[in-house]
Amino acid sequence: MSVVIVGGNDRMATRYCDICRSYHHKAKVFTQMVGDFESKIGSPDMILVLTTTCSHKMLGGVKRSSEKRGIPVRHINSSSASALKKTLEELGKEKGYVGV
Repeated sequence: MSVVIVGGNDRMATRYCDICRSYHHKAKVFTQMVGDFESKIGSPDMILVLTTTCSHKMLGGVKRSSEKRGIPVRHINSSSASALKKTLEELGKEKGYVGV
């Protein structure tokens, strides 16, 4: 499963990728707005938005991209590693992955 994480802290970007890798997900992290943001999101299986540290402009790009491509979006109200782990565990249970 491929995941795009939008928002979060710059220092935590590699930690977010490591956490996703431990759950067997590929991750792409955008902690700040980049040029041509919507096309760089690509077409992942899920977009996770860390809402406390995400700009309104990035949220708009996520919304447009997800509506255009039919990508599900999940909002996480914290930028912590434990909140990301909890969300990935919930996703695993929803998808029926055993031993997550």
